[in-house]
Amino acid sequence: MTIIEQGSGDAPQAPDLIKDTTTQSFVRDVIEESKRQPVLIDFWAQWCGPCRQLTPILEKAVRAAGGKVKLVKMNIDEHPAIPGQMGIQSIPAVIAFVDGRPADGFMGAVPESQVNAFIEKLTAGMPGGGPTTPELLQEAEAVLAEGDAATAAAIYGEVLQADPANVEALAGVARCYMQTGEIDKAKQMLEHVPEKRREDAAVKAVQAMIDLAEQAEQVGPIAELEQKVAADPLDHQARFDLATALNAAGRREEATTHLLEIVRRDRKWNDDGARKQLVQFFEAWGATDDATVEGRKRLSTILFS
Repeated sequence: MTIIEQGSGDAPQAPDLIKDTTTQSFVRDVIEESKRQPVLIDFWAQWCGPCRQLTPILEKAVRAAGGKVKLVKMNIDEHPAIPGQMGIQSIPAVIAFVDGRPADGFMGAVPESQVNAFIEKLTAGMPGGGPTTPELLQEAEAVLAEGDAATAAAIYGEVLQADPANVEALAGVARCYMQTGEIDKAKQMLEHVPEKRREDAAVKAVQAMIDLAEQAEQVGPIAELEQKVAADPLDHQARFDLATALNAAGRREEATTHLLEIVRRDRKWNDDGARKQLVQFFEAWGATDDATVEGRKRLSTILFS
């Protein structure tokens, strides 16, 4: 653990900003103190290697916050009652208390950038603070939905300045690129997503957008495909390509209708390809999109009627 030199300018703050607590003093040190400013409680143990990695990061971040947040450390071997009551089953575990109640937390030896972002989120509403990360992400989402990709990208950029590994923001910037037709830049942005987070919904949605956009580049013009389908309603490949082109043009309901028609006529065509493509549409559009909700209902009606 980091030790503050008694001769340094930070020494007078050390007893207040960072301290150890016990079962007996927990209410005073954490519950009551959190009614004045946020308090982080770090559950740790001497034998825990990741704890020894995380604690110095926590101490550095708390000092950098300049008194807006305090750090209280509890050795779970010496004081097991509180962590037991709180359901702490693995360490390191950090819980943030605000106004006398647990407000947020994380587990494991996370990187310094994530700790800083966590503290910034807690202190954002205090004097000198700004919007929290969730608030910024929500704002960017709303702006992007209105079609303003440039502004949305700038807001996502604010999040990434505080937390370069924020997956929602990385995926958000990639979506901005997709909205402006810059597929290669969207792909490059997703390369920054850690391998273990590639299955996150936000990331998979953008990857689906990329895959569908690349597919659309390989099919013919909508008018030609419509003529093929009109000439031969059983030309499932032409209908499949038409659905792909329509989706790229933003005509989601029509795209859904054509894929559902293939499913209705021949479920097994191309190894269930029409249904799989429709599921990819849903993933790219998002679970709450009106076209996704309605499309799932229509698909269920065909599959289970």
